[in-house]
Amino acid sequence: MIDLTGQVALVTGGSRGIGRGIALRLAQAGADVVLNFVQAREEADRTAEQIAALGRRVAEVQADVSEPEDIQAMLEWIGETFGRLNVLVSTAVDRAESRLLDATPERFTAAMNTNARALILLVQSALPWLRASSGRGKVVAISDWSAAFAASGWGLRGASKAAMESAVRHLALELGTLGINVNAVQVGTIPGDARGQSPQEVPRESSGRPSFSAEAVGDAVLFLASPLSDFIQGQTLVVDGGLSVCC
Repeated sequence: MIDLTGQVALVTGGSRGIGRGIALRLAQAGADVVLNFVQAREEADRTAEQIAALGRRVAEVQADVSEPEDIQAMLEWIGETFGRLNVLVSTAVDRAESRLLDATPERFTAAMNTNARALILLVQSALPWLRASSGRGKVVAISDWSAAFAASGWGLRGASKAAMESAVRHLALELGTLGINVNAVQVGTIPGDARGQSPQEVPRESSGRPSFSAEAVGDAVLFLASPLSDFIQGQTLVVDGGLSVCC
């Protein structure tokens, strides 16, 4: 059983969806959690209530991770309030559903700022706390299938997520000797949100269950946030129910 008692985890985009599932899973394992959100305050409040009900300390921070000043202020606040940060999970995403041929310079910049640059700036600001972590500091970035597979209308998101996965590998190389692990989780098909399909049309894995669940992603992140992953560095863990094996 993985025990993160005494550790503090920051989950960007942690108010809803995948981020919410990750935040809850880390809290279930004993971590105190900082939920970052931009606009979804009501969802953040509900998620925070669920974490508090588990007996964990929880805080909500409104910050736009595409803005360097917001990132710096958020990490300074976490340091002052909690005095430590052991786990950094980057889930915030610019949906960026656009063909590359249609992408304006403004949309390209916005997608790259949120989907790729934010991870780098978060690590830069969190570095002193991650280095001071008891045990190894952990950084987990959430990617998705568009980084590996081409699909009509998903070029901008795919390119920016692929850039993020590359950043994960380079950060792993730079931070490994500092006692920090950096890895990614590549999420498979998301019901109702992938390739224009409805939940009923999403391919299913061999057990008959949908090929994606927030709980499955939460379990993967928990593993990468734990000492069990101390020897795993710069990797992208695919969580898609086996979809990429055949498609």
